[in-house]
Amino acid sequence: MQRYQLNANGPERPQVLANAHAFLDRLPANKSWRIEVKEARKERSGDQNAALWGVAYPALTDATGYDPDELHDAFCRKFFGEVEREVMGQIVSRPRRTTTTNEQGDRDVIDAATFARFYDMVQRIGAEAGVDVPSPDPMWGQRERWAA
Repeated sequence: MQRYQLNANGPERPQVLANAHAFLDRLPANKSWRIEVKEARKERSGDQNAALWGVAYPALTDATGYDPDELHDAFCRKFFGEVEREVMGQIVSRPRRTTTTNEQGDRDVIDAATFARFYDMVQRIGAEAGVDVPSPDPMWGQRERWAA
């Protein structure tokens, strides 16, 4: 697999385009190829993921008794929607996608902004159920203010 990052208005843009075009020209014609292009977005961070599983879900588990995996499944269904399919004659449903896999089940980590909206939804649903789901670090990004 080959990846190219085409940055908006970057000075390297013409060279990246030339490299990508040259790569495509070299693909063997006797094989079929899948070419995907998607917008470059900052993926959710490890800190965001740690906050979900280390702050939000433990607070909800302690208050409700639900398993974190059950909570995650329910929140993914609420946020992304559900799909139904038939498996061995039975209709089963699953989340349309998760925070790390797309609708086809391929690894596709959601971007940081979408993850922030997901966490906000978890906090809101927790609050509606009477559970305080704390923000992971309310001073994030302001550490320099406290350093001196």
